[in-house]
Amino acid sequence: MDEVDSRGEPKRKRDVSFGSDVSTEQLTATGLRLCQLTTSQNDTEGVYISEVDRAVANNEYTDNRDLLSQLLVESLTLIADSTTNPFQTLKLRSPIKISSPSKYVSSPGKSLPNTKKREFPHGIVFPPEDCKENDMLNYLLDIYENVENEERLAPRRANMPPMCDMLQSARELSINFLCLVLQGAFSQTRQNRSVLLPYVLNQNLPRGFLQELVTLQSSDTFRQIFEPVLLGLHAHLQQLSLDSDDFQQPLLVLTELCEIRNATTNTRPICNLMVTLVSWLPDAFSPAIGKELQRLTFLGPFLGLSVFAEDSTKVVEHYFKDDDIKPDNLRLVTKTLQHRLEFIRGEMFRVVHALLVNGETREATLHFLSTAISRNLKRSQIQADEQMVSGDGFMLNLLSILHQLSVKIKLDKVDPYYIFSPKSKINIKEDTRIKTSCPEANSWVANLSKDPTHVWNDPKFPTECYFFTIHCLHLSLLPISRKYQRRMRATRELQRMVEELQQTEEMWKILPNAQRNRQHLKRWKSQVKRLKKGKLCAEVVLTDETLARRCLQFYGTLSQFILRCIWPSSKQLSLPLPESVPPLFAALPEYYLEDIADFLLFIVQFVPEVLDDPSTNHITTLITVFVCSLHYIQNPYLTAKFVEVIFVLNPSIQPRTEKVSEMILMDSLATKHLAPALMKFYTDIETTGSSNEFYDKFSIRYHISIIFKSLWAIPLHRVNIIKEASSGKLFIKFVNMLMNDTTFLLDESMDTLKSIHETQELLDNNEEWNKLSREQQQGRQRQLATEERQCRSYLTLAAETVDMFHYLTKDIQKPFLVSELADRLAAMFNFNLQQLCGTKCKNLKVKNAEKYGWEPKKLLNQLTDIYLHLSCEEQFAQAVANDERSYKKELFDDAIATMKRAHIKTEAQIQSFIQLQSAVEKIRIQQSKAELDLGDIPDEFLDPLMNTLMKNPVILPPSGTIMDRSIIVRHLLNSATDPFNRQPLTEDMLQPATELKAKITDWIKSKTK
Repeated sequence: MDEVDSRGEPKRKRDVSFGSDVSTEQLTATGLRLCQLTTSQNDTEGVYISEVDRAVANNEYTDNRDLLSQLLVESLTLIADSTTNPFQTLKLRSPIKISSPSKYVSSPGKSLPNTKKREFPHGIVFPPEDCKENDMLNYLLDIYENVENEERLAPRRANMPPMCDMLQSARELSINFLCLVLQGAFSQTRQNRSVLLPYVLNQNLPRGFLQELVTLQSSDTFRQIFEPVLLGLHAHLQQLSLDSDDFQQPLLVLTELCEIRNATTNTRPICNLMVTLVSWLPDAFSPAIGKELQRLTFLGPFLGLSVFAEDSTKVVEHYFKDDDIKPDNLRLVTKTLQHRLEFIRGEMFRVVHALLVNGETREATLHFLSTAISRNLKRSQIQADEQMVSGDGFMLNLLSILHQLSVKIKLDKVDPYYIFSPKSKINIKEDTRIKTSCPEANSWVANLSKDPTHVWNDPKFPTECYFFTIHCLHLSLLPISRKYQRRMRATRELQRMVEELQQTEEMWKILPNAQRNRQHLKRWKSQVKRLKKGKLCAEVVLTDETLARRCLQFYGTLSQFILRCIWPSSKQLSLPLPESVPPLFAALPEYYLEDIADFLLFIVQFVPEVLDDPSTNHITTLITVFVCSLHYIQNPYLTAKFVEVIFVLNPSIQPRTEKVSEMILMDSLATKHLAPALMKFYTDIETTGSSNEFYDKFSIRYHISIIFKSLWAIPLHRVNIIKEASSGKLFIKFVNMLMNDTTFLLDESMDTLKSIHETQELLDNNEEWNKLSREQQQGRQRQLATEERQCRSYLTLAAETVDMFHYLTKDIQKPFLVSELADRLAAMFNFNLQQLCGTKCKNLKVKNAEKYGWEPKKLLNQLTDIYLHLSCEEQFAQAVANDERSYKKELFDDAIATMKRAHIKTEAQIQSFIQLQSAVEKIRIQQSKAELDLGDIPDEFLDPLMNTLMKNPVILPPSGTIMDRSIIVRHLLNSATDPFNRQPLTEDMLQPATELKAKITDWIKSKTK
């Protein structure tokens, strides 16, 4: 018996033969052994075929290759004609002995290891078909493995002729005959289904076999074999999702196939075949061109693997079926799915990379990528029809591939003119531009084409890949983020409707529409559950730190690219930027900048920890530059987004972004230019051209006020703000708008507080409340809910504007008291002081005041502080005295009494307030005396708007009207138009009315003698 080891397997015996002479009988014996055949009917170690016995006995073959061919033909014919596979039963017997009594012996005393039956485990995902071809494939694969075993057991002899030739022939013939089997030469032909595919998917092929199978075949044979394999992979994957690991093997197989390279031709055969498939990129035949691309193209199902609820209900049912999933379980599920997504993206990157490095398929692959982008342009719409475009998972997987392709691209290799080139694969002709219109941009491009000094470069891969990534980002992550926000709003709205209906159930359950309301409740609750599960699926992607960091790094390079369009990379960036905007920058799509802002807003919400990446520096520089260069951006809402980014980075809003906020605020460019830029933008945003401009400006100015408060706390910025306040008109315009906002917001806040007070009193009065009909009661409750939301909003905004007045007036006084501001400022403070301390102040008292952010004591403290801050200037007492609507001595008496009662001021501060009151009263006495002295004022001396005596009359050129300078300048702070004909008017256009001024002066002198 042969020696066996402890595992019961024959011990490997070393080849001690040093000679290269091998007899014909030994070669024949080797061929028989490899093919598992015998020439003896009594030999149980091989299959006996009479035709083989006769051919061997009569030497009916020309050479060893011919012998092997005959052996394989007879064996395959036997398998095809037999009801049971004779070779399969042979494998179940004892190991094949080489030391048989036959004369065809190659090396006595050795035995090949028993080749186990090539089994497919029960219940596998990719089972083989029950057919004769499987038996033939098993047989031929065994021969391939037998060759390997022969080379392993007798390495020296196997590497020397003629034995090495025999073994190489056996290896090649096993592959060639396997190809014939797959083409149906020995059985019924199968057109579309691949018998080979289950072997590939289950890793049931000998080592090296697939490489040789791919590289050794002619083009026609190759297509017949591997087209069904590729189509089978495509079909299998369409049935799979991320609810299990089954999707991994098809991906691994595709990657392995694509990376097989033919060393002779230096090509990748599978890649070449893939791009010639009918399903590689079929023409669109319906309006749903994006959805078609995902469903019908070869790569579509591979790229379409997704966790989004809209893409795969199986993921929702498997991972998020419980309504109340525990936080620990949720974290585990999230990490599991994120790892699976990363696996998919990694494998698909390898596939696409293989297609791109293969010269014959690069152009087809780039065309596929550009088509995937162009067919999904509608995804950038606010409300895209999801039936028309590819799914979110598809676009994110495509984005991840492009990220990995572009990670090593140097900006020096990117042609900035590519998207304007006639050779560009990306169409931006209809896209809104940063600082020019589409017709103007297209005209500029046309002029470039006519310019003999300008040459359109041939597109190179780095350029195309870089711009593909920009546009794919625009169509993938950011629309997903916006959809998530819409889903959250819809969920909150549905929950509010459910709660409202449940709270009023006692009122409607006896009404005829009760059944309908119950149906509404049931449907809304079901929708809430579905939306919440969709939210959890989306958060798997939105909280993926790997994806977020890749995007951040790419946007860092995009920030550098954009800045290079306005500033040569060889020079140190400085502000202010030149007044003339470079046409290349002006013609870039607006979303190149907007997407950066949107992405940062997304990052701060979901994964702020990735902002520690070095690429953040480039993005913060870009933000600073464009917030401080308002004339470089046409759309004020785009600038507003950058302001919002600075706002959300503020530590008071997001504590985890303190370092990034500091990076922006302490940038050398920001310390000198940011505060003036914010003042200017605060003023400019008054008119935007949007239908919602009136309400939009309040949220934008709220963001500015929060940033401004942070700047004021930094000494370097505070010095610059104070310097700006004393240097010109910008600060005065800023204060004017601040006054406008404060007036409106406090008025609206007070009005809604009074209405809430009335409704609450009505609710407490059961008798009066019960007099109302059910419809009236429901109406009042809805009105109360609306007013409560409005009140919270108004008071939040008002608190910031008053706070800004408070800290600014502490160090800055004179700019607040210029002629065009002082009277309005004093009147505003007097009116609100009257609201807080007057006889009707009780109407502002509401239950749960903190619920609305209503702090009357704090507001009164700040208002009276502002009075004290400005009281050091004589003009302020004059301005207070000029207010005939709200100011009375009794108002200050009430205010002093309230301050004492509420203990919000020291005794010294109260004395200072009393002194201000005395100064105002003294001025009021003087004004009364002057009015009596002047008597009736001639009409020509009166301002036509305010009907007051003009002190410095000026002519308005557009209309020729004469007005008092202080009044028209105050008007121009709000609107640069002539108030009488709405024609453009600026302060420098005003002409002194010298003659009229002289008349007024003489008239006053005559009256005061």
